[in-house]
Amino acid sequence: MQMIVQPVIVLAAWTMLVWLWLYIKRVPALRRSPIDIGTWVGGTGRNLDDVLPERAQWPAHNYNHLMEQPTVFYAVALVLAVIGEGGGHSVHLAWVYVVLRIAHSLVQIFWNRIVVRFTLFLLSSLCLGALIVRAAIAVF
Repeated sequence: MQMIVQPVIVLAAWTMLVWLWLYIKRVPALRRSPIDIGTWVGGTGRNLDDVLPERAQWPAHNYNHLMEQPTVFYAVALVLAVIGEGGGHSVHLAWVYVVLRIAHSLVQIFWNRIVVRFTLFLLSSLCLGALIVRAAIAVF
């Protein structure tokens, strides 16, 4: 087994925990809001930004972030695993990426300081870039 699949599974599991978290925060906020979800038609989660308290939306915003760049991580990590390059430095970069993304989630959900979030995002992006370079070198 290629070790790089372990951080993939951890990030996928973390994503589902954030999904659960968004409902734990959003449903009570919806109940306290003037929205009648039984008759509400259309719209997106973004429409709730103007209605629900900011903090109730932070987990939902982070869940959306976990649907963005990490999809590239999943693809690259699985490519590395399939071609037999999912160990060594690749797995270390993958773990650092996952730890940084989890830290990004925790900052966004609890504190939401943009400069801290951006720093974590930048560092995780550098790890992802390095993984992409490693995959490109191995494939080409």
